[in-house]
Amino acid sequence: MEAVTRIKTKEPTSYQLTAITHDTHDTKTFRFGLPAQATLDMLPGDYLYIHATINGKAVKRPYTPSSMPGAMSYFDLTVKRYETGLVSKYLHDREIGDTVLMSGPNQGGHWVDGMAKKVGFVAGGTGITPMLSIIRWILAQRLDAELFLVFANKTEADIIFRKEWDRSVHEHSNFHCYHVLEQPPLGWSQGIGRITDDILRRHLPPPNSETVIFLCGPPQMVDHLEASLNGLGYSEQAVILP
Repeated sequence: MEAVTRIKTKEPTSYQLTAITHDTHDTKTFRFGLPAQATLDMLPGDYLYIHATINGKAVKRPYTPSSMPGAMSYFDLTVKRYETGLVSKYLHDREIGDTVLMSGPNQGGHWVDGMAKKVGFVAGGTGITPMLSIIRWILAQRLDAELFLVFANKTEADIIFRKEWDRSVHEHSNFHCYHVLEQPPLGWSQGIGRITDDILRRHLPPPNSETVIFLCGPPQMVDHLEASLNGLGYSEQAVILP
């Protein structure tokens, strides 16, 4: 049996773009190729840096693979295009066959098997991307953990991987999902506005020694909700920022 190569680089390395999937009106998943028996050396929640030269200036930005650890011969990045985001626009302008420079994976606020029995995820917009590989990993491995996702977006059309969340709720009794929309459609039955202390209290597992909460989103939201979680009794160690 051929040995598996685990890839981690300090210096920027070229990866070829092999497929592009349109997830929402402004979000795409980019698949990059690896050698046949190679996988990224990472835990769920670790990240890569994308390196680019834009308008003559070298820039880099971290992105967490949305594919699971152990994915062989490829990895995926799910990226939302922002008009003010130099690297996100750069990536969205790439085509299949192009190469992109990346380094890593680097250690982020990641999941380690057995670290908790109850796992909350609080995400805003593209803050869902570090959660993807963690949730997918736990469900695929059928680990003994109950998962609670609270996911905030502006509109229903902005919900990344909406079909996957709905399917996972039906297929996995240990996965729970609650959406919060700033601009909900008529008849919307879940959260409206922004994530409040009451939503956190009702839709996350209560704070105790067997609970961790992953939190990711726009910086202002993260700062506010991190303080809210601490105020609700979650320790600083229990709140993880991927």
